[in-house]
Amino acid sequence: MESTIYSNLGLPAPANHEALTRCIDAVRSRGAVPAVTAVLDGVVRVGLAADEHDRILGSARKAAERDVPVAVAQGWEFGATTVSASVAIAAAAGISVFATGGLGGVHRGAELTGDVSADLDALSKHRMVSVSAGAKAFLDLPRTLEYLETVGVPVLGWQHGWFPAFYTRSSGLEVAHRVESAAEVAAVFANLTRPDSGVLVAVPIPEDDELDGAELNAVIDTALADCDAAGITGAAITPFVLERIGQTTAGRSVPANLALAENNAGVAAEIAVAVAAL
Repeated sequence: MESTIYSNLGLPAPANHEALTRCIDAVRSRGAVPAVTAVLDGVVRVGLAADEHDRILGSARKAAERDVPVAVAQGWEFGATTVSASVAIAAAAGISVFATGGLGGVHRGAELTGDVSADLDALSKHRMVSVSAGAKAFLDLPRTLEYLETVGVPVLGWQHGWFPAFYTRSSGLEVAHRVESAAEVAAVFANLTRPDSGVLVAVPIPEDDELDGAELNAVIDTALADCDAAGITGAAITPFVLERIGQTTAGRSVPANLALAENNAGVAAEIAVAVAAL
């Protein structure tokens, strides 16, 4: 599991502590072992002791895959690992399944800015099953799926035929393949044609926790327009838009985020057990 979501860069306190507890419990209850990735005191970590959990709930520096060697060399106190860093670290440790909330992707206007998340490159270059609630809704989701197709990453809809958009179960975009079980995902993973590429399992948010799609799209459109007006670009877009969503939905986005993170962790654990069985 990544650590960004549990830090000050992800969910606000005390929701971040609740997310960590719920995700760990979801993994263990399904017979798998939770391993949170982070850089602590300049050391790359895969798995934390219970008495270290408080360290990842506070202030952090975001560490994508490109930042990990710098975090080690400079002895960062706490580098909170993103999807790209977590996938790279887990792969190096021989772990085959990774759980997150939502994936980064191709940003809107990327044809001008070139803004494409390193998450997609990591999925294409590390042998890993990544489980997420699709990608963040403010991204260019059609181009994100096209990018994944181009780099050969299978996108599997978990008991669902549509690509989810984080807070909503469907982006309106169909996935190429639907899967019904963890054993099926494990079999796909075992038969990948490229030795160093992964699989994305897109898990929709539980139905009872889904936010209203029309309301969400209106918030996102306004927030992105405000980003353009304020000159906010790159990695700063994500926290700005997520904060605006939280404000506009009167905090309903936080319980939704907790629910999807816990659900993804549980599905990932089922897949991990199936991969181990193979």
